[in-house]
Amino acid sequence: MGEFEVHRVRFFGLVPVGVRCLACHPRGARLALARTDGTVEVYNFAANYFQEKVIPGHEARSVESLCWAAGDRLFGAGLGGDITEYDLSGLRAARGVDGGGGPIWSMVADGTGTQLAIGCEDGSVKIFQVIPGGIQFERNLDRRKGRVLCLSWHPSGTHIVAGSIDFFRVINVTSGQTVQRIMVNHHVEKAKRECVVWAIALLSSGTVVSADSFGRVQFWDWEQGTLAESHTVSTSAVLSLAVSEKEDSIVVGTSTGATYQLQLLPVKLGGQEKRWVRTKPFQFHSHDVRAVAHSPTALISGGLDAQLVIRPLMEKMQKKGYDAVLRKFTFPHRRLVSCARKARLLLFQFSQYLELWRLGSTEETGKDGEVLSLCRMPEHLLQLKSKGPEHIYCSCVSPCGTWVGYSTASRFQLYRVHCDGDGVSLRKV
Repeated sequence: MGEFEVHRVRFFGLVPVGVRCLACHPRGARLALARTDGTVEVYNFAANYFQEKVIPGHEARSVESLCWAAGDRLFGAGLGGDITEYDLSGLRAARGVDGGGGPIWSMVADGTGTQLAIGCEDGSVKIFQVIPGGIQFERNLDRRKGRVLCLSWHPSGTHIVAGSIDFFRVINVTSGQTVQRIMVNHHVEKAKRECVVWAIALLSSGTVVSADSFGRVQFWDWEQGTLAESHTVSTSAVLSLAVSEKEDSIVVGTSTGATYQLQLLPVKLGGQEKRWVRTKPFQFHSHDVRAVAHSPTALISGGLDAQLVIRPLMEKMQKKGYDAVLRKFTFPHRRLVSCARKARLLLFQFSQYLELWRLGSTEETGKDGEVLSLCRMPEHLLQLKSKGPEHIYCSCVSPCGTWVGYSTASRFQLYRVHCDGDGVSLRKV
């Protein structure tokens, strides 16, 4: 093997972008993921969870919630107050509709995928009909004071449960009226701080599962308005919750970076009576686990540490092979660094600007593994900012180092770079 030099590049200041929400396709074939900068990614389960699509972010478009509806159509909603449908073939936001209730905190599709429910800042729950070519506002449900942070449809589509601060309520979809309002702290004496219901689920049996800022996962009989079970899984907040398709397993994510699984198990071996039991804790994240999903064969979690973790359930796997391996997606799948070999330049891509650097050099020689001192330090030549709110999707520098190009979702820009002893000049082509 010939001799070569290895440059240790320590000046690429990339800040990881956290995972904000997840949405599993109802048929389990795809996973949609939204990050805190508005970027939306789609992963393909059928091909070893590879990253199939990336829709670049936008400064004016935050994504608080994602859901699949009407087959393979993907919708997102956020604090901008719009419901956005994504064009998965063109990799862009296709169309948007104003929700009409201020910032949107939550969105969920019914079991048939023909209706979307959104929870708004003004306390309203609104129903939208999914139609060919877009969505159409249908009606408002009963409005109460307090932002709606989480929503869940009953599998039959007859009721919606909405979680807020200190309470949740069950709404009859046909009449649009609240049929039950339950205070999550009514059984706690002298509760001095507010309790935020961060996630909620309405099971087919009528049981409501709530996850709150006190670290509890609680099971409620909403018809009687009573608490059936309560599990304190963490000393900090439980931020996310997902239920399996068979409703016999639940995964929750906490603000300590831990995820927990609860399973519905018989009290006695062979008996009919069953209770929820916390069975498996996992510590795969270092920051808040803002999103979890439950596929038929795996527990999926996304955290503010930018990691996507897929943990297969061994009891659900048919064979112990590559499909049963724990996966952690830490680094971006897209190329963010471009190299001009002849000019010894590196181009770094960030969300809204590019940086061009010249590599350092050395005149020393040494043995294998030795660190050589630099006679010329790395030089930051220029920073090229993108105009407009769209994020940069891809970029490249030519091998000779005289051309730099980048692209967003709607436009392409090309620049001529000239380096001389006086500095660096840039000319738009």
